[in-house]
Order: sequence, then C-alpha cells, then structure tokens
Amino acid sequence: MRYTAVAALSISALLLAGCSNGGSETGGTGTRAMETMSASANGAQSHSSTAESASAGPTPLGQADAAMKTLRPEAPAQLLVTGVRTASHSGFDRVVFDLTGDGEPGWFIDYTDNPTQQGSGNGIAFAGDTALNVNIDGTSYPFDLGMEDPGIGRVEGTKGIVNEVISAGTFEGRSQFVIGLNGRHPYSVSVLQDPHRLVVDILAN
Repeated sequence: MRYTAVAALSISALLLAGCSNGGSETGGTGTRAMETMSASANGAQSHSSTAESASAGPTPLGQADAAMKTLRPEAPAQLLVTGVRTASHSGFDRVVFDLTGDGEPGWFIDYTDNPTQQGSGNGIAFAGDTALNVNIDGTSYPFDLGMEDPGIGRVEGTKGIVNEVISAGTFEGRSQFVIGLNGRHPYSVSVLQDPHRLVVDILAN
C-alpha cells in the first residue's frame, strides 16, 4: 500500500511537471500576463511609456500660434526654392520649402483672406477660405544662380489641413507662396539643415 501511494504521488508530480512544461511552450501568454502585472505595479511610469509609444513619429517644430511671423536675414543670402513638399502627420500638416544656394533665409508670414501677388498686386486664387501668405527673403532668380527655373507652380495639399501651395514668383529678393487652408490654425516656422529647408508646421487646432 505504501508503495502504491508513493507511485501515485510520483505520477501526480509528473503530471504537474507536464502542465508546467506546456505553459512554458506557450510562453507568449505567460509573458503577457507578467508584463500586465508589472505595468499595474509601476502605475504612472507604465502610462508614460505607453503614451510615448503612441506618439512615436514626427512632432511639430517650434512654438506654434496664429500670429504673424517675421525674421530678417542676418546677412545677404542668395537662395533658390527648388521644390515644395507637403505631408500629413498626427495632429498637424507640414509644408517644406527646399533651398539651395548660400546664406540663410528670412521670412514674412501672415494670414490673409485675399492674397495678392507682390509687385503686380494681382489677386491669387486659392483653394480654401483663408491663406497663409509665405514670403521667403534672401532668394534670387534662378538665372542669377546659373540654374533653371524649378517651375513649382501649384503643389497639391494633403487633403487634410493644407489644400494646396501656390508659387507666386520671386520679386526683389523675396519668393512668395500661398498656402490654401480652411480656417486659421496655429503654425510654426523653422529652418533645418542637411538638406537645407524652411519648414512650416500647421497644427490641426
């Protein structure tokens, strides 16, 4: 009888070991359970980590508001806007003005409902109910830099915040662009290097 009891205990131990091994083979479930308990124990730290993961990706540059923004170049520049790109990100749209040449740009940027072309005063038609009038200072005509006209014309927007971007030409060291929008939004202006570009981030609210 004693032998039979010992054998029964041994069999039970083997069965428990088998169940334990089975749990190990499906370690994904076991690992997830441990991670959940760890997150509960760490509280706020776990929440912060989750928020950082959710916000991974591009974030707006600079301090955004809807006020006029202006900056004069520190020294004479000879730049050319070679292209315009738009992109939509979580919570904001980005408009990038690619630059080539020497020096750093200045700018005069403000909202207007009726943009007009510098020099001629002609009205500029755009898609939307208001426009961000972007004037980039320190720019030259393409032939002054020995380059061909990039022929930017109209650039399609993101179908989100930015409807379109219109090139209105260069006049007396200033290149004008009109960003068509529906409503006025906070925005920021930044200059980045490698490659050289002026960046306008327009927030959704």
